[in-house]
Amino acid sequence: MFRTSLITVTASALALAAANVNADEEVPLDDDLPSYSSVSGISGNLSSQGSDTLNNLMPLWAEAFNDFYPNVNIQIEGAGSSTAPAALAEGTADFGPMSRQMRESEIESFENAHGYPPTLVRTAIDVLAVYVNRDNPIEGMSLPQVDAVFSETRRCGYEEDITTWGQLGLDGSWENRDFTLYSRNAVSGTYGYFREHALCDGDFKDAINEQPGSASVVQGVTESLNGIGYSGIGYRTSGVRAIPLSQDGDDYYEPNAENAVSGDYPLARFLYVYVNKDPNEDLPPLQREFLRLVLSAEGQDVTVRDGFIPLPESAASRERSNLGIE
Repeated sequence: MFRTSLITVTASALALAAANVNADEEVPLDDDLPSYSSVSGISGNLSSQGSDTLNNLMPLWAEAFNDFYPNVNIQIEGAGSSTAPAALAEGTADFGPMSRQMRESEIESFENAHGYPPTLVRTAIDVLAVYVNRDNPIEGMSLPQVDAVFSETRRCGYEEDITTWGQLGLDGSWENRDFTLYSRNAVSGTYGYFREHALCDGDFKDAINEQPGSASVVQGVTESLNGIGYSGIGYRTSGVRAIPLSQDGDDYYEPNAENAVSGDYPLARFLYVYVNKDPNEDLPPLQREFLRLVLSAEGQDVTVRDGFIPLPESAASRERSNLGIE
């Protein structure tokens, strides 16, 4: 049973999955992904603490794991990626799901506690979407425009502060409408990723409405005609539109699997699960089998069903090899 509670991705890396995606946004699994088969003697407790972005995926993986091992209890907390490093370092969690890579200071703290670094496991591919209300007619935005809407520093180079939808080309009743800005909070890996890649490491505006979870961001935009916010594509609902984005204002790309794996969509990233693995020892059986499931056909099928992009076998195999679970 389980309980829930409260980086940069290069085009070449994402292209590992390109052969498995078509233009209709179907995301078939790589046929070479191995099927998961259960092993004997697996029971006990597992805990996970970290990313809100993975707060749907981790319980779904846990549910799939319980189908094989009903005597395993898994507790999951998803308050934000910044909670994962300390939980792993202190030994209060077995897994640290994160939507960004650990910072050097976080890795150093873990090394000070254990004498070796934490092990990073790439588990899925995500696209970070900019959402507007479903009735908003905007066709797309460039990253410098996104920066000028959300940031007071405009480090991405846009020539002026953007405070109305008219400055983005909307007319009529939209021309003088201002924005209601929704953001994740500072403990979120999504917050950090967006700040680094969409705001060029700039500062958010004071008017930002920080939300405790990705679903809260989408709900806020749903309820506000002037709303605009960001979160993972797995949280998209019928109340919002995930708009096309452009790196420089020339070519705009929808936030979908095809454009993520090709490298055309500018806000694509891996989703990670960190684990404490002594480089001189095998993973404990519980952690080993959970990650073997995640990196199998069954685990990656869960990834697709939750709205994210599965790893190709070439990438999943590398992760299994790094963990010593081939």
